[in-house]
Amino acid sequence: MARSISLSQKEIFLRADFRQLGSESRITRSLQALIAEGKLVRLGYGVYSKSMPSPISGKAIPRKPLESLAVEALKALNVEFDLGSAQRDYFEGKTTQIPMKVIIRIGDKGFSRKISLGEREVIYEKNLARAK
Repeated sequence: MARSISLSQKEIFLRADFRQLGSESRITRSLQALIAEGKLVRLGYGVYSKSMPSPISGKAIPRKPLESLAVEALKALNVEFDLGSAQRDYFEGKTTQIPMKVIIRIGDKGFSRKISLGEREVIYEKNLARAK
């Protein structure tokens, strides 16, 4: 599992990505071991990110910001979404201000999976169709 993660170009991994490697309990133990070793960071239920040591604390932190990871995670989960206006402006280079909150617009479907990193959490806005 560790080798496939290190060789992968992806930053986000879903628990389902490892289904072929063994039973659920074995996958859980392996993921917990990789988190303890600082190779992965858990962002939510079944969602993990590659990590690196923090230059300040030495603890494992994701290699990319939560905004980028949330977008990649939602794509991996096949969720239709659009960025909130603040994130869209930042990613398009219209502003250099980094949005403090990660707000993503999703459809009316019942998606409620929590994606967070420490105190920062992705906030979902409903009614994607009306926001476009």
